[in-house]
Amino acid sequence: MTPDISVIIVSWNVRDLLRDCLDSIRAGADAGHIVLTGSGTEEEAEAAPAVEVIVVDNLSSDGTPDLLRRDYPWVRLIEPGENTGFTGGNNIGMQHSTGDLLFLLNPDTVVLGDALPRMAAYMVENPQVGALGPQLLNADGSVQSSRRRFPTLQTAVFESTWLESIAPAGVLDHYYVRDTADDQTVAVDWVQGAALMVRREVLAQVGGFDEDFFMYSEELDWQRRIKAAGWQVVYFPEAKIIHYGGKSSEQVVAQRHIYFQTSKVRYFRKHHGRVAGAFVRLVLLANYAAQLVLEAAKWLVGHKRKMRAERVQAYWRVLRSGLRG
Repeated sequence: MTPDISVIIVSWNVRDLLRDCLDSIRAGADAGHIVLTGSGTEEEAEAAPAVEVIVVDNLSSDGTPDLLRRDYPWVRLIEPGENTGFTGGNNIGMQHSTGDLLFLLNPDTVVLGDALPRMAAYMVENPQVGALGPQLLNADGSVQSSRRRFPTLQTAVFESTWLESIAPAGVLDHYYVRDTADDQTVAVDWVQGAALMVRREVLAQVGGFDEDFFMYSEELDWQRRIKAAGWQVVYFPEAKIIHYGGKSSEQVVAQRHIYFQTSKVRYFRKHHGRVAGAFVRLVLLANYAAQLVLEAAKWLVGHKRKMRAERVQAYWRVLRSGLRG
């Protein structure tokens, strides 16, 4: 049977979270919402979409591959033998997938109810939509901001920097699409890549992720190319998924800062030109320099010295990197 949906999960040292994610997908099959290929129940798939699940393991050291082979025989495990990052891992997974719809899913997520068939049905009913993002929820059930408009240079200065609290009125509201209700299905510029459904036709037309983005901003770059090819990107809150957020990158704090900000610089250089990229890089480096001085001063006066020392070390690593990739 050719699966209707290929779920692709890139995992690195988040075994327990991955287990919860896979169990939530299996719960959808137990409830009759989907049928898992490789589970021996394909004959039951009449109305429910068939789903294949692919996990690309980026050289985990926590026993993830053994867990999958032992407890999840219906999961197709791919082991590249190196850490290919979020972008490389998803590209590998998509290359090995067979579904008409590709659902890129973070391992730190829980799929709720019939989210998968709801998304698939919306894509079938709206052929102009090339990419679809569900509503993401925090662990406490509150709505997580996941829909966006394309960033501008002004956005770059304030978003996810220490200047965010003094951003001019409306700058971040526009970026975060706060002029629409959380429960409103709406066309946007891009949605966060923690849970993202894309047509295979889109992949064939625009290609996969740009692997120059190891992680962060890759889904922004990808969806910019998708929209440029004439497709719509839609935020679809009728499908709901819990997203715990950043559990792989939390393991390497300084490197997370470097990846995040370097990818931001790369995005602006790629889509707005070298001058814009250089401007964003200098603004970000100035932010880290100012914060390093502040944290060092707090360390000198004896305020939470262990935490201050860790932050100084992390910010110094960012400055040494020059955010050049």
